[in-house]
Amino acid sequence: MKKIAALLALSSILACQSEKKGGQAADSTNTEVTAITDTLTFKYDSLKVYSKLALPASSKDTTKATIVYPVFSSNKINSFIQAAALKTDSPDDPEYKNYSELAAGFIKGFDDYKKDNKDDQQTWFKEVRIKVQQQRKGYLGLRYDFIDYAGGAHPNYAIVFHNYSTISDKSVTIDSLIKPGSLPALTATAEKIFRKNEKLTPKQSLADHYFFEKNTFSLPRNFTITDQGLKFLYNPYEIKPYAAGTTELLVPFEQIKEILKPNPVLPALK
Repeated sequence: MKKIAALLALSSILACQSEKKGGQAADSTNTEVTAITDTLTFKYDSLKVYSKLALPASSKDTTKATIVYPVFSSNKINSFIQAAALKTDSPDDPEYKNYSELAAGFIKGFDDYKKDNKDDQQTWFKEVRIKVQQQRKGYLGLRYDFIDYAGGAHPNYAIVFHNYSTISDKSVTIDSLIKPGSLPALTATAEKIFRKNEKLTPKQSLADHYFFEKNTFSLPRNFTITDQGLKFLYNPYEIKPYAAGTTELLVPFEQIKEILKPNPVLPALK
């Protein structure tokens, strides 16, 4: 799985981890419980898997995979969260059934590579950190930070949002939030905000500094619902080079209120 993401300051919410070497995954037993008024209680759990191959002489670390994830009392929510973490971008990517298989699969990939490349002293790492970012009655906003390094010039990363309706037990899509046929209006409003953020004129070409298909502005599928509006996020290589990092775009509810559907997952709007 190629998803990967810039790590944010999650240390304050991470559970204490019980770690085992030798390629074994270990779930933490000392976890932090979080309760939010009118919403669901959850805890953070984690696992870490190490390669059992010898450390390179110049390193204090070895190849490892770390996964931190929330656990709710609802199996439906937990299954949704896990399935999103395991989702692949390509039919050629391996399919995993759970977090442990995902971590173990990454370690196996390194071990297989190392057996054929004994002189390569680089270690690999993979981290998946899932954070409950927004929680209101009926809505759960999740942020997935993926980052991994498997050789090359730099790690790869991505931030992926997932929106879950605790009312329907389904993913929340853009189409479920806006009136039919109003995507062009949403896109036009978003482009005006994007151009202002990027200090572009209304007619300035996007060809020189961006990777939009046919040099035409478009919204990513990656979005979350904040108290202020819909926040979209472009990951590295989507519209800018890797060095530019991620690009966030907040479309305030006030500017799109005419095209929004009544939906219980949206915050109370004036």
